[in-house]
Amino acid sequence: MKGKFERTIDINKPYSFSHFCNYFEECMSMLYKDSYTDIIIVCIGTDRATGDCLGPLIGYKVKDMKYKNVHVYGTLDEPVHAKNLCEYMELFRKFDNPFIIAIDACLGRFERIGFINIKEGPLSPGSGVNKNLPAIGHINITGIVNVGGFMEIMILQNTRLSVVMNMANLIANGLKYNMWKMNRKAAISNNSLLNRQVASTANEDTYISYAEE
Repeated sequence: MKGKFERTIDINKPYSFSHFCNYFEECMSMLYKDSYTDIIIVCIGTDRATGDCLGPLIGYKVKDMKYKNVHVYGTLDEPVHAKNLCEYMELFRKFDNPFIIAIDACLGRFERIGFINIKEGPLSPGSGVNKNLPAIGHINITGIVNVGGFMEIMILQNTRLSVVMNMANLIANGLKYNMWKMNRKAAISNNSLLNRQVASTANEDTYISYAEE
């Protein structure tokens, strides 16, 4: 049985941006189907703790994408966090068949700080700080911002902003690039279909004109 998709990127290694883009594209090509009506990017976290602001920072950086089927929730101004996550999940039900990408910060081992994970399946937000929140997402992206295992709330409040910002920049730019690439492919495909339809109609018109002579 084939395992679920899971890839890891060390932001401190060369070509980390290229690896992120390639892995994200690979994951989307496996899981995203034409039957989905929209893409929802939900960036979870709060700006009240440095370690937990990864999601809102990413949301702030990608909120201006101008694609009619891509929607961003969770920014510095309007964060999605533990207290309002359920309300947003109810809002998402209004979409016909959305594909949800969930993003959040997480805690891990010391040697894994600065790693980004792209995984198939839902995210369980708040699990690192012992919060019981509903799982969300068809795929999830997490960034390990600090060490876990003890005094998690204090650890999040004393996380280096540079680590979080570097992760946010990489993930946000990767999302922008891949959303642009996906929409470009869709536009090319639609234009090709339109051209074939126009050509087919032109052939029919030519056939009719010949028949009338």
